[in-house]
Amino acid sequence: MPDSPVREPLAPEPGVVALRFAAVRARVADAALAAGREPDDVRILLATKTMPVEVVREAVLAGATLLGENKVQELVAKAPALADLAPTLHVIGRLQSNKVNLALRHAACVQSVDGVDLAERLSRRCEALDRHLDVMVQVNVSGESTKAGVAPDAALDLAAAVGRLPRLRLTGLMTIGAASRDVALVARGFARLRELRDALVASGEPGTGDARELSMGMSGDLATAVAEGSTMVRIGTAVFGERPRA
Repeated sequence: MPDSPVREPLAPEPGVVALRFAAVRARVADAALAAGREPDDVRILLATKTMPVEVVREAVLAGATLLGENKVQELVAKAPALADLAPTLHVIGRLQSNKVNLALRHAACVQSVDGVDLAERLSRRCEALDRHLDVMVQVNVSGESTKAGVAPDAALDLAAAVGRLPRLRLTGLMTIGAASRDVALVARGFARLRELRDALVASGEPGTGDARELSMGMSGDLATAVAEGSTMVRIGTAVFGERPRA
């Protein structure tokens, strides 16, 4: 019996993305107000993996200014077709060392720094290009083996090392919440990242004083993340629909 063909994700119908993005903005605003925060305190980054460029353009035209790609090859493929709209592009997935040069062609920020070797390679390449790069340290607050990121106990040492690199601007920390329906468990992970951020900013280490960003929360747990201090939520499914996990 032949293998079933791999199905591509269905692109949303025209107009749907704009409506969904407006709904997400309302959800984020409601979550911020419920937490005693201002809606403008939380930015929305759209995770655009697998989406055709025409769908991504619709999202940007609807008001999205931050876009994130998990795979560098998608970033490189889409960026030229989005250049006229000038969105800010982030790498939010694992970045292999051999993809650094490609990523730096288009990325304003790499959120997934999880080791000194990667950070040093980014800094050296930025030196060669005579540019600076915003970065975040990814922390695996849940301890799940399926998630990337440095362990919480090692996060501050890594962040301090990143902060000392001459061409990198450490802007904060990133995490993926626990894959659990236990809201309290997910909240504890987000609270842990906030505590690490606070300790980092207060550490006095070079290059850490402005590392206030907390990139945490996705379509299913954004309200929990906002309640725990998220300054940037990464939204995919709520705007683009279900997509392959790979």
